[in-house]
Amino acid sequence: MKFIILAALVAVAAAADYAPKYEAPKYEAPKYEAKYEAPKYEAPKYEAPKYEAKYEEVTYAPQPYSFGYDVQDKESYNDFEHNEKSDYNVVIGSYRVALPDGRTQIVNYKADKDGYTADVKFEGEAKYPEEPAYKPAYSAPAYSAPAYPAPAYPAPAYKAPAYPKY
Repeated sequence: MKFIILAALVAVAAAADYAPKYEAPKYEAPKYEAKYEAPKYEAPKYEAPKYEAKYEEVTYAPQPYSFGYDVQDKESYNDFEHNEKSDYNVVIGSYRVALPDGRTQIVNYKADKDGYTADVKFEGEAKYPEEPAYKPAYSAPAYSAPAYPAPAYPAPAYKAPAYPKY
């Protein structure tokens, strides 16, 4: 038996000497020559503005004008009108708006050196729709109050502890 063990050890040692030895391949990174250089940027140069000249507001002489427009759209219930005219110093205008309650609001105004003045008038009478009588679409089912039976638990019974005597 000793001979078999000794023969096995000699065979393993001999096999270890004859095993081919492999080395990992050596990798060298390829060398590239740069054909293009990265662009070089200079930091922007900023010059602070020079405020030597003073700001002057441009003003224009008042100009006469006149405009007007009217909108009547039956689908969206929009009905309004606006007219305005001005000579050099006084603005006179009016606008009319159909209100949701059926009335028409008419405003005539004047703006001049003394301020803004307006005359507001209403044409027609306010009409509000009558509230329909409320009728529920269904009748709510009648439920009785819930009845819960009392739980059938026995009353707790506490026993005095019994201590052993030594």
